[in-house]
Amino acid sequence: MIGRLLTHGPARKALGLFLVAAAILLCLFNLRRAGERAGRVAERLDARERNDAIHRQMLDAAARRPADRDVLADRLRDGRF
Repeated sequence: MIGRLLTHGPARKALGLFLVAAAILLCLFNLRRAGERAGRVAERLDARERNDAIHRQMLDAAARRPADRDVLADRLRDGRF
């Protein structure tokens, strides 16, 4: 009985419009989730770039460190540290 009502006349048109509206809504929700995911990935990338820059600075500083105490003492005396 209900199947016969939904396959004829205005009910069929209303059902079609409802299905189209539901599909559009699902697409919009999916786009929103994709945007949120892209935002999180961008934040993660920014954080990683900051951490890499800090790490690079630490490695550069370690490469310039004095080899032993005598070299450190000489640098401190000369004021080059």
